[in-house]
Amino acid sequence: MRNPKIGVVTLGCPKNATDTEVMLGLLNEAGFQVTFDSDDAEMCLVNTCSFIGDARKESVRTLVELADAGKELIIAGCLAQHFKEELLTEIPEARAVVGTGDIYKIVDVIKSVAADSSLRVVEVSDVPNDYSDEVLPRMLTGVGASAYLKIAEGCDHTCSFCIIPMLRGKFRSRSIESLVKEARILVKSGVREIILVSQDSTYYGLDIYGKLALPELLEALNEIEELAWIRVMYFYPTETTEEILHAINRLDKVVKYVDIPLQHSHPEVLKSMLRPLHPEKVMDRVRAICPTAKIRSTFIVGFPGETEEHFEHLMQFVEKYRFDRLGVFTYSKQVEVPSGLMPDQVPEKVKKARRGKLMKLQHGISSELNQNMVGKEIDVIIERFDERKNVYIGRSQWDAPEVDNLVYVRDTEDNLVEMAEIARVKIDEAKPYDLFGTAVAIDEVNATACDAGAKTKSVIVEQVERVAVTAGGAKHSSPKIKTDKAKEKSAVRHAKAKATTGDAKTTADVCETGCGSDKEVASDDKKYLAFTVSQ
Repeated sequence: MRNPKIGVVTLGCPKNATDTEVMLGLLNEAGFQVTFDSDDAEMCLVNTCSFIGDARKESVRTLVELADAGKELIIAGCLAQHFKEELLTEIPEARAVVGTGDIYKIVDVIKSVAADSSLRVVEVSDVPNDYSDEVLPRMLTGVGASAYLKIAEGCDHTCSFCIIPMLRGKFRSRSIESLVKEARILVKSGVREIILVSQDSTYYGLDIYGKLALPELLEALNEIEELAWIRVMYFYPTETTEEILHAINRLDKVVKYVDIPLQHSHPEVLKSMLRPLHPEKVMDRVRAICPTAKIRSTFIVGFPGETEEHFEHLMQFVEKYRFDRLGVFTYSKQVEVPSGLMPDQVPEKVKKARRGKLMKLQHGISSELNQNMVGKEIDVIIERFDERKNVYIGRSQWDAPEVDNLVYVRDTEDNLVEMAEIARVKIDEAKPYDLFGTAVAIDEVNATACDAGAKTKSVIVEQVERVAVTAGGAKHSSPKIKTDKAKEKSAVRHAKAKATTGDAKTTADVCETGCGSDKEVASDDKKYLAFTVSQ
């Protein structure tokens, strides 16, 4: 059997990225060569997205480009689940399609097509309801010191615009024991921030524990000694309970950040969407219980039947609640879901105009809120280094990767900032979607795990020395470290990381799409360090 060199491209959301890391971990463990340079690959694994029309177009465009380059294709993810055998018919270079509930079969699939050049495989369960509770090997592909932890798969909600239940199946939680075990492995490999993701994280545990068990999961993760930050993505309005909010407010490692897609404010539109009514109630609840939390939300404009009155209601809602972070989508018609067949579809021109108007309002709100940060000291997790501008780039506890603000940090002392660590930063300047500051010495006495961020500079030696990335994509082995003490610490950390995880496998480009960012300019291409994390 030949052993083809396998390239990889991930499209879509962080949940998809996590699935890719699992597939790469399994392939690496089975002895396959993995590369992130598609030019160097014989066969390409493409984990696709099919959530909205633009995502499908990007997935198809990527597949066609790779096929034109002569690559054999293994198509995984939501597009594979959605179209199954159609992809083999339309794309002759496709050797296999692997559904969302079948990613654990990736090794057998590739072994089969590698052994028989004429074989084409369809491994797509009609109902993707299988979900392993086992901790599987992962090849991490992220930048910085953060990693996603997928706590559940699928969704039980029936929003009229959403195709996810069809593509991902019913909601299935992993056990607390399994998740804590995986989190400990990630932290041991150098991860400082764990980001919990699923289609609906507040629903976690109801299927296996008979109750909403997110507070218990957060309690357990909060006990991991060397973990600095815990972030929860994707709250559902009616499940954002007082118990969950009290846990977020109480636990020191859980960042004070609530990501709650509300989708709209007007009751008539929410009814058509099959979404919870009275979003003001959950907003008031969050602000009352977690007064220091920053709230991120997303809204859809141009939903079928949305009138000017409905849209103005949304504008007033956003102006009243002044969201800290906000993403706005134009409605994407899909005929497979109820909203695609609704009357009074809104013209594309009107949708775009409404989005522009709402984002202009948010631009002013974000600018004012960011100006309030000037002069304050906050904690920033450092993710990359821009050599041209001589600044580090990171995020505060109130910012998720890819979709939220960045913080640009100057280290005038040349020894206060380290890659993949948390630095204390005094904010000197603010723009609508970014902050700029200077690293300052840490007050160890007064620092707590989440006073303005996570506990800064906790001593960790089992840290992976990450690749610093310039704004233009040039790779560096590390940022400048001028003190002997810092060099010694870095060397020890890197040596122990090798012993724990194995050395880096490869570096190269990975494609990703945004997830409703409130930024006005898409982030530029990044390069990633990939390394395997196993038990």
